[in-house]
Amino acid sequence: MSRRRLAGIVVPLLLPFIPVAAHAETAVDSSRYVNPFVGTQDGGPDFGHGGGAGMTFPGAVAPFGMMQWSPDTVRTAGGGYKYEDNRLYGFSMTHISGPGCTGAQDFPVLPISGIIGRSPAVDGAGYLQTFDHADEQASPGYYRVTTDSGVQTELTASTRAGVARFSFPKDKPGTLLLDVTGSVNGVDDAEIAIDGNTVSGWALTGGFCGSRGRYRVYFHATFDRPFTASGSWQDNVIKPGTTSTRGAAPTRRTKSGEIASNGLGTGLFLQFDSAQPVQMRTGLSYVSLDGARANLAAEIGPKDFDTVRVDAREAWRRRLDQIQVTGGDQDRLRTFYSALYHVFLQPYIFDDVDGSYTGFDGETHRVRPGHHYYATFSGWDIYRSETQLLAWLAPDVASDIAQSMYDNARVLGNVWDRWSHQNTVTGVMNGDPYHSIIASTYAFGARDFDAREALDSMVEGAQRIGEKSGYTERPANEHYQRLGWVPGQVSDTLEYNIADFGIAQLAHRLGERSIHDRFLRSSHGWQHLYNPMTKWLQPRSAEGIFNPFFDPAGTDGYVEGNGAQYHWMTFHDVRALFDMMGGNAEAAGRLDTFFSQLNAGPHAPFAYLGNEPTLQTPWLYAWAGLPYRTQEVVRRARTELFSPTPNGLAGNDDLGTMSAWYVWAALGLYPVIPGRAELFVHGPAFTNAEIRRSSGERITISAPEATDAAPYVRALRVNGADTTKAWLPESFALSGGRLDFTMGAEPDARFGTAAADAPPSFGVPR
Repeated sequence: MSRRRLAGIVVPLLLPFIPVAAHAETAVDSSRYVNPFVGTQDGGPDFGHGGGAGMTFPGAVAPFGMMQWSPDTVRTAGGGYKYEDNRLYGFSMTHISGPGCTGAQDFPVLPISGIIGRSPAVDGAGYLQTFDHADEQASPGYYRVTTDSGVQTELTASTRAGVARFSFPKDKPGTLLLDVTGSVNGVDDAEIAIDGNTVSGWALTGGFCGSRGRYRVYFHATFDRPFTASGSWQDNVIKPGTTSTRGAAPTRRTKSGEIASNGLGTGLFLQFDSAQPVQMRTGLSYVSLDGARANLAAEIGPKDFDTVRVDAREAWRRRLDQIQVTGGDQDRLRTFYSALYHVFLQPYIFDDVDGSYTGFDGETHRVRPGHHYYATFSGWDIYRSETQLLAWLAPDVASDIAQSMYDNARVLGNVWDRWSHQNTVTGVMNGDPYHSIIASTYAFGARDFDAREALDSMVEGAQRIGEKSGYTERPANEHYQRLGWVPGQVSDTLEYNIADFGIAQLAHRLGERSIHDRFLRSSHGWQHLYNPMTKWLQPRSAEGIFNPFFDPAGTDGYVEGNGAQYHWMTFHDVRALFDMMGGNAEAAGRLDTFFSQLNAGPHAPFAYLGNEPTLQTPWLYAWAGLPYRTQEVVRRARTELFSPTPNGLAGNDDLGTMSAWYVWAALGLYPVIPGRAELFVHGPAFTNAEIRRSSGERITISAPEATDAAPYVRALRVNGADTTKAWLPESFALSGGRLDFTMGAEPDARFGTAAADAPPSFGVPR
């Protein structure tokens, strides 16, 4: 949920059928089930970690698209859009999907009916556009709303560009307000200018989650209708007829979390004859104005709105059809494909059409031909589910993401961030998660990146004491290296352990035995925090002292959670944890109590499945020989915490993390151990699923009895062979194959219960 240290109504889902081009694959068009509004409304309590909604946005975007053109409400949210609000202050071109902090929302464009009056910097409230959700519609690659003023706005997008179509009431001129200083966290400097029928601009902005990082972003737009009047505003002054303006503006957010006027800022207004709709074609770039112009020319050129819209829908159909599920009701299909849609939003392509991009060093670099540079990584979140799903479904994309992460670290002197926004380090959250991301990516077969060089860089970063390039990768690393734990911090210790396990796994796969042994050993630092008197992992001082009054519901020493929730985060050696606790029965009993509530928040000693630290915990029952209890918990979570409506996410989506969790859960599989590719099974939500990896491997999942009345796995065949194990070896994730589930109303005492069926644990090397 990404905010440490720095700070259901159903809407229309579907558009009329849009014809798509024929191709070699079966044209199922799973995109028709997607509701982009899922996650825009509070779906659970606000536990102080960014709100109780998914924080998603409903606007137009292509798969992994740089251009994310979407409406922004006055009440702010991580994705820019709060479903509970009916006031729009603009349609900005960049967004982040699901974070607990605000960021981006660059270059908001606001259409109004009539002429400009007072400066928008002073009278922003006078220009707000209200609307009703009944007059709003969205589908993959398309967004439309008609505001109460009668202005209709439609948005569509390609990867790096987009088209807006504005239709105005005929009785007044139509006007566009282009606020170049309108980024949600303010701008340090910005400029915008008219040249003929084109408008170009740039902004220097940043500040995600209160970080100091800044990035430059550029746009270039053309219009298919002539301006009848134009000009600019500068703070409180309107300047008719001017063709350029430059200025800055601080954030306009109030303490109540709304956007308000502050008297500062600059932009252009463009007036049009309202007799015909106006099309605005826009290219984005994080390199230059020329890059934005080239991106627009290459991806949109003379195409009209409807052509781009059809192209966007086809791109989404191809991507979403990588998983084809059947045998579920309509709501379940909508929930599934809305989740899969959100998985493919971010990270996003950051290079221009010529392969150039701006790196973390501020210099222009160029990607290898045929590859992309990706940006915006919610590391603390995505290493638990999203990374593995992308590597499984799209190893080409995941390889480029891994290469991008390494390239970022390399130009900073082998410094690895935790949460990167655009081409800036933010340092948000804790741990060292990119090491686990790289390891999981490689484990799932996404290996077209400089893995050996990345390993060397990871080792250097993980062992560094103190700051480099203005950033401390592992705070308190001097204690962690010396003691094996971070004094007073269970969460930091466990996160470093998981990162070290990732380094160990990648080293093992690359034949680096000494690195493997060293980091596998350090990945067990959690054992120093086990207090045999309380049978909990708990904070420990540098002198080795435990607090005798430990409360597992307490949050001191934990990030966005408590002792009861972090206790289980030893996924690479669950066997050792269970043995320390007194065995399987003791561990299972405590898990039963833990799951008596599924989304209890950080101040109660129960599960908190609306946030990341406990996402893998339902599958721990497999080590206790009780996989049927996993099946019960996952089935409850699928139905209680997810739905296909705006309030269908119980916690921040965090760049696809929660959505990826649901996709895995609905398929009947989950990658429990970060850095590894074993898949744990628990029974699918659909009777059939066909998965096609971009690398060509196919996976078939068949569960003909899978209904709410038959939730338990009674038997499983893997590629035609019976197994009693409730997990699959890494080879299945890599090579694909067929799973045949036999489901029933009661568990089978033979499935997953024998000691020999237990999943692997990775103990301390001797």
